[in-house]
Amino acid sequence: MIRFESSYRPPMFMALLLAALLAGGGIGRVFAAVDPGVTVAPGTLVGAATEPTVISSSPSNRATTVPTSTNTSNNVVTGTAATATFSQPMDPATVNLLTFTVKETTGNDVPGTVVMNETNTVATFTPTSSSLNPNTSYTATVTMAAKNAGGVAMANPIAWRFTTNPVVLTGQTPVSLGTAGTFAILTKSGITDVFASAINGDIGASPITGAAIHLTCAEVMTGKVYSVNAAGPLPCRVTDPTLLTKAVGDMQTAYTDAAGRVLPDFIDLGAGKIGGLTLVPGLYKWNTKVLMSTDVTLSGGKNDVWIFQIAGTFTQANATKMILKGGARSKNIFWQASGAVAIGTTAHSEGVILAKTMIAMKTGASANSRLLAQTAVTLQQNAVTQPAR
Repeated sequence: MIRFESSYRPPMFMALLLAALLAGGGIGRVFAAVDPGVTVAPGTLVGAATEPTVISSSPSNRATTVPTSTNTSNNVVTGTAATATFSQPMDPATVNLLTFTVKETTGNDVPGTVVMNETNTVATFTPTSSSLNPNTSYTATVTMAAKNAGGVAMANPIAWRFTTNPVVLTGQTPVSLGTAGTFAILTKSGITDVFASAINGDIGASPITGAAIHLTCAEVMTGKVYSVNAAGPLPCRVTDPTLLTKAVGDMQTAYTDAAGRVLPDFIDLGAGKIGGLTLVPGLYKWNTKVLMSTDVTLSGGKNDVWIFQIAGTFTQANATKMILKGGARSKNIFWQASGAVAIGTTAHSEGVILAKTMIAMKTGASANSRLLAQTAVTLQQNAVTQPAR
């Protein structure tokens, strides 16, 4: 749960008055002053409307090592935005640069813009500068002048603090997979298989016909096999060329997004040899092939994003594994490779693989992954489980 600090403290006489009213049954529920690090729901006066409040934020309260900037899926780099999610729709005219501010702890204002989402429940403060300052503490505040759609003001101002990374670091937003994100395996040229593999998630191939999908239904543990025609394994086959055309298009869009991200945090790390490394969140770019000869650790939080841009092939050696630490999640890891991808015998992979050509899994390899290939996928007694979305 996100925790906030209220900058409001009631005077003692008000506390005594509220206590007296409660004792006399005059108030059905009241808003309690919020101690540091504690969230309290807004109060409701009997016969009155509920005051709005902020129920979550990004960055979260007391977050550290926050990226100084953010790279979106549209390749727009801005200073890291602060967002406030309200408990109810707000009057957008009252949520602006006067009521939603971001300041350095030294008191310096951060210039920016404030925009509400379509439902008027989330306000986003985007800095004018392309980057916040590194190793700097910031305070975001929403004042009591912010009102809900019915004109009821917030009962208390809400403030939260966060500190940026010690060095300039661009945070990445996840690559949008669109309808391709519903598939564990999606290819344009078909799937070969050495029995028996175990696939958890949907499978699809297009524009190749279903005859090129060589998995059996017994190997599809959960999910369905989508085909453009009446060919393909039964009884798990579903014929849906429209869905597949959209999914393949979204797969190609996702590949372009990942390949087009700019301002990498790391360029040609390890000259393409990443075995034994611990990889922090960020954008990695290699102008060479990449070899993972020993185990690799990806260490970061549950909302952190890794994007790996590989100009050549990506090879994971036999019996190696990718290890996730600190809450890192496979769905936020994206391996974009212009060349072929090979996952070695009994190796274990994590993350979404966006391949310009083929993805080959060797005997006994496993993947907590989505295999999205613009040519073929080859399987040899493999286990593939799509990450939770």
